[in-house]
Amino acid sequence: MPEDASAEVTELLQQLIRNRCVNDGTPDSGHERRNADVLRTVLEGPGLELEVKEPFPGRTSLVARIEGSDRSAPSLMLLGHTDVVPANPDDWRHDPFGGELIDGEVWGRGAVDMLNLTSSMAVAVRHLATEGFTPRGDLVFVGVADEEGLGIHGAGWLTEHVADEIKTDFLLTEAGGFPMPTPQGVRLPVITGEKGVFWCTLSVRGTPGHGSQPLRADSAVVKAAVAVQRLAQHEVPAEIHDAWRRFVAGVGLPPEVAEPLLDPDRIDDFCRDFPAVGLARQAHASTHTTLSPNIVQGGTKINVIPDRAELQLDIRGLPGWQVADVEAMVREALGDLSGDVEIHWHSTEPATLSPADTPLWDAIEKVVKGPYPDSACVPFLSVGATDARFFRRLGTISYGFGLFSRRLGFEDYATMFHGIDERVDVDSLGLSMRLWNDLSRELLS
Repeated sequence: MPEDASAEVTELLQQLIRNRCVNDGTPDSGHERRNADVLRTVLEGPGLELEVKEPFPGRTSLVARIEGSDRSAPSLMLLGHTDVVPANPDDWRHDPFGGELIDGEVWGRGAVDMLNLTSSMAVAVRHLATEGFTPRGDLVFVGVADEEGLGIHGAGWLTEHVADEIKTDFLLTEAGGFPMPTPQGVRLPVITGEKGVFWCTLSVRGTPGHGSQPLRADSAVVKAAVAVQRLAQHEVPAEIHDAWRRFVAGVGLPPEVAEPLLDPDRIDDFCRDFPAVGLARQAHASTHTTLSPNIVQGGTKINVIPDRAELQLDIRGLPGWQVADVEAMVREALGDLSGDVEIHWHSTEPATLSPADTPLWDAIEKVVKGPYPDSACVPFLSVGATDARFFRRLGTISYGFGLFSRRLGFEDYATMFHGIDERVDVDSLGLSMRLWNDLSRELLS
């Protein structure tokens, strides 16, 4: 692989950012066909079979395959999504869709979530094909649509309708691999599972009336305001699960930090007081089923006391939580308001997990010794959703990983996912591209 191939990744990343494949959750958003067309241009050529999947107009996923020589050998998928969340340019120092290269960093929405990895995957697979790499098992790259909208038109559709065509034994997608310095050496988190997604709308009932007579009124908006406060303040007990224990032990934290992080009776106070906000949020979310009221809608006219209001909740469940457990939590938080509230579920997907003792884990640990000789990998539970969950349900061993330089720290990356001033350095793009190359050869040769 050419030493300057990272320049190709940089250029491709800039193109993907500028295509503005913004997914706001509606069927007509995303427009991932733009990025699928760019990826097709990059990947077309000898050694690769290309196929387009488009379950809804414009919601396009591209599948590229280097066919293996042995149908019984393990296969690997590199899965990168091509859509991004919205961005308000007023909040950014640079145009979020400019894809500018500034001081060795590419700026723009998707630079770390996850167009950086998607770009490096595509370039690595193209170079492997050009070099005549013949894997024993299939190597598959998928530039998938709609990850930011729960995968309805992307990975969810693919695993429901064409699973036999695309299923692999192993899979890599976002978003681990950020180097964490410790006294024992660099630690690289590997996402081995993710929390469940339980999205719902609460319909709050009231009684309509004239806005000029609010005394003793039964306003749905007022009830909703009380409900939001109760939900936001509801405390869910901490759960110290095995992946969290292994992560804390693996990163070699000092006892004064590690001990409260492993104590369900102390971790809440520790997270509230810890000065590094990004790490505190991550630690709390990794050990709690979380509940966040994020959208409130109610009322029809300024002089009408509303009889309906709606709250949309983002709930992320730890392993073991089912929809009945989540509903019981919500109703407990609502208290005496529960009888006036109906729950409408949009998503009820429990947590998914993959084991860490696999050939893919071993291959990752081996190849990262090149750029990080003093490194070790540690398992980690993602607090957000990725497309890996769909493939875990098919039986695929699925991890989230990439490889990044030390230029930006964990705190920087943690705040950029769906945040402002998202950017990634060119060195990280090169590291990830070489990771895919080396891993493919290590696992599939």
